[in-house]
Amino acid sequence: MALKAVHVSDVPSLNLVPENPSLSLLNRFPNGLEMSNGGFKLPKFVVIGHRGNGMNVIQSSDRRMRAIKENSIMSFNAASSFPIDFIEFDVQVTRDDCPVIFHDDYIYSQENGNVSGKRIPELCLSEFLSYGLQREPGMEGKVLVRKTKDGKICNWEVEQDDTLCTLQEAFLKVEPSLGFNIELKFDDNIVYEQSYLIHVLQTILKVVMDYAKDRPVIFSTFQPDAAILVRKLQKTYPVFFLTNGGCEFYNDLRRNSLEEALKLCLENGLEGIVSEIKGIFRNPGAVSKIKEANLSLLTYGKLNNVPEAVYMQHLMGIDGVIVDFVQEITEAVADMMKPSKIGEEEGLSEGIGKVEGNSKPQFSQLELSFLYKLIPQLLLL
Repeated sequence: MALKAVHVSDVPSLNLVPENPSLSLLNRFPNGLEMSNGGFKLPKFVVIGHRGNGMNVIQSSDRRMRAIKENSIMSFNAASSFPIDFIEFDVQVTRDDCPVIFHDDYIYSQENGNVSGKRIPELCLSEFLSYGLQREPGMEGKVLVRKTKDGKICNWEVEQDDTLCTLQEAFLKVEPSLGFNIELKFDDNIVYEQSYLIHVLQTILKVVMDYAKDRPVIFSTFQPDAAILVRKLQKTYPVFFLTNGGCEFYNDLRRNSLEEALKLCLENGLEGIVSEIKGIFRNPGAVSKIKEANLSLLTYGKLNNVPEAVYMQHLMGIDGVIVDFVQEITEAVADMMKPSKIGEEEGLSEGIGKVEGNSKPQFSQLELSFLYKLIPQLLLL
């Protein structure tokens, strides 16, 4: 893999995707998605399942984090049974040009006590599919283990296992009304040549062109050059830039703040930003700037598994959340959207955020302003 620094020059639009695919979300988004010169619009506050029905945290004591193998057909279809709008998953391309769904930069196996890992682009498709649960009855795959951020090796054991899968299989086997938020996954530690990025993106776009049909698709990526290129390679599906919002720092300055993310989107015609929610809560003023720029704003992060944090985002004007606890958060959001049981004439004289029964809390603009100022301080504790 070449590690030469690149500058993204003009790349012609290849028009790989049909110009006018239907983007209706059937029963999920009865009003459809809007994609026009005026920007990209989500018709309502959306809930997106993270890696399907939720990411796996193998070492967690919370069984929900180990319920179903993440980024699998089983997880995607489990999520589709709840009123979510999209699932989010990670796509990489194998050595023999097959887009596959896998989050980590390296896939690890353990044999005779020895752990070995390979990068996904180093594997051909058959090698990739040889890890973990196998499709053929009686076949045993390589023992799949996972390395945590602190370097600990854990057996990748979940309550409901499933095989690894390709992007094509996801289009063919997942409930067709469910939208796909496809994260274009690249290694943070590699500076890619433009020619390599173009090749990978064209390979992914070819599968989308052949199999998306009426399914809504959003592309997202942390890789700034990939975001720019996928927008130049096709004009049909929206492209969102992923950012930690200043929670972590990288050599590429474009990745280090919401302000830089906004600048990247405006200069390159991207449709939205997906930010770590802590970055938003630490800098709530960025929300109005992003919305004034006619960009959509989604968030991800652990706080999105907390209903109160999700409701605050709804109040702030954020367009949607990527969550792990799909059932709990979809139920909470459905409750949030119900008309308040507290009459408008009652006001808020009897307490901040008064709640009756299961109705949503009510806040005045003054109280919201106070909360916006308070949240960044709470995150520093």
